[in-house]
Amino acid sequence: MKITHIEFGMLRVPLKTPFKTALRTVEMIEDVVVIIRTDSGNVGYGEAPATAVITGDTHGSIVEAIDKFIAPRLIGQDIANLNRITQLIQTALEKNTSAKAAVEIAVYDLFGQLYNAPLYKVLGGGEPVITTDITISVDHIDKMVADSLSAVDRGFESLKIKVGKDIGVDIERIKAIYAAVEGRALLRLDANQGWTAKQAVYAMHTLEDAGVLLELLEQPVKAQDIDGLKYVTDRVHTPVMADESVFGPMEVVELIKLRAADIINIKLMKTGGISNAIRIADIAALYGVECMIGCMLETSISVAAAVHVAVAKSNVITKVDLDGPSLSQFNPVDGGVIFNESEISITDAPGLGIREIRGLEPIRV
Repeated sequence: MKITHIEFGMLRVPLKTPFKTALRTVEMIEDVVVIIRTDSGNVGYGEAPATAVITGDTHGSIVEAIDKFIAPRLIGQDIANLNRITQLIQTALEKNTSAKAAVEIAVYDLFGQLYNAPLYKVLGGGEPVITTDITISVDHIDKMVADSLSAVDRGFESLKIKVGKDIGVDIERIKAIYAAVEGRALLRLDANQGWTAKQAVYAMHTLEDAGVLLELLEQPVKAQDIDGLKYVTDRVHTPVMADESVFGPMEVVELIKLRAADIINIKLMKTGGISNAIRIADIAALYGVECMIGCMLETSISVAAAVHVAVAKSNVITKVDLDGPSLSQFNPVDGGVIFNESEISITDAPGLGIREIRGLEPIRV
């Protein structure tokens, strides 16, 4: 099974409600889809969102990086040589992690197809059912409480609450949501770099003293402020999770050595794909550090790949934040992983199991 051609498409899926964080507001998923064709007739699919404020990737840069730097290296490569292909992808150019991830996802899809097995099985196996949280966007307090209650009524037992806009209002938001769902759902706070270290400690002490029990606090400070992240981790009882502060394996090693966070958030669009995500999970397992697997605003193409990784590495990936499909108005993918609100399950179909992607617009290069 050798790679013969790589194509691109644009996929647009409106969200059920605007996605609002301390960094941005988004109303529609608009992602680049990568299609890898082979001489055997097998097709692999990958996907990458343009998350410029986090990864630096744009639609244009994703297509350019793949078309001009990655694709020429892969034409003629045999899918069976997976490690060689992933090395070719990762060394094609610096950064551009979302572009690399999209290509890797499509390659791993084909690798599963080559051995006629769902991807998670060739990654090590596991129980093919996991449970995700859902994001509650930052908004007016009444709206956030209503959204939280709605999510709980739909069966979600963990809520990721977006904060980081205004420290005083953030505290009131969290108190109100906690009072509304106490005993029915766990709360995960995500400040998306919106607080200073001292603000984060103040907010968490205020909440902890008020009896608000939180599962974790995600990325309270700026991505580059590792000292600030450690300052918070050392001073609050609630576990602190690093997200934007860690992209690749080396950053994870340094963060763990510094004890700057308690949990690592793995995202394929940060790691550059599945190969480094697996490395990060293995590193964290060696140090006894828990991981979450998350996603950007992605559809069930790339989120499916993250699901397979989560199942195969469930010994260390203990928390799941793969709610992109749940936030979307519809699922454009036929086949593959089944997303049913909080429950996500994998079929026995080879690779990612994708049969068709509806509404895909060709991108000419």
